[in-house]
Amino acid sequence: MHDSDTFERLASYADVLAGELPGTWTSTHLPPDAKADLAEVTDRIWDLDQVAAALAEHPLQQAAVLSRPDGAQLAVLDRHDRDGYFTAAVAPRFLPDEAYRTVPEPNGIALADDPFLGAEQVADALLPRYDTALARVRHIAAASVQPSQPQRVVLTWQPDGSLAAAPATETATAVLAANGFVPEEQTGTYRLSGDDTAAQARAVRETGRQLDAQGITTALQHPSGRIAPTATPAAPSPTPAAPRASTTRTR
Repeated sequence: MHDSDTFERLASYADVLAGELPGTWTSTHLPPDAKADLAEVTDRIWDLDQVAAALAEHPLQQAAVLSRPDGAQLAVLDRHDRDGYFTAAVAPRFLPDEAYRTVPEPNGIALADDPFLGAEQVADALLPRYDTALARVRHIAAASVQPSQPQRVVLTWQPDGSLAAAPATETATAVLAANGFVPEEQTGTYRLSGDDTAAQARAVRETGRQLDAQGITTALQHPSGRIAPTATPAAPSPTPAAPRASTTRTR
């Protein structure tokens, strides 16, 4: 079978699979030239079993990502030992690594070559444990964020060096979003990456300035739990991010 046939076959399989799963799912095919997207999917695969082993031997050449409106995602991958495919849960992009540490991986499964039968396998064997794991991780992530009040936004340091906030008003939400805080819909929190600490510090100062202009104060919650109120907080050095796996998400 030609490579182009292989790529089209996986894309068609994933399209049918998405249409047969419970709920509403869309499918996005990642071809071989989407190297950055394939690398990100590899890093976010939430598996320590057969899918992780397969990826260690055969780096992704293509994949399909199934997405649900609530942010849940599944990856559909080629199998190299026999007909059929693998599917595995994808870890949400914006939740901190610390939230995953006590939650068992919802390891992926091998699928039949028939997408209708594959959809039954996913619905019975993977989705229940994925949804359970996802709910637990989101609960842990939300619990680590200090609640804000209408006249004060609390920015909470996360173990991966990011900052998180749970804004209490639309005004505060708009300011956070305008300054690079990314929403996590299921927890109601907004997160600002700590990958570039200089950019993070500038965003925090500008966030504080804009909130202050709206009569809203800001406060930083340090890892110790101490609250430091300030109108334009300066960003101290964040906790170093936990190492990321080079191939699969070692949650």
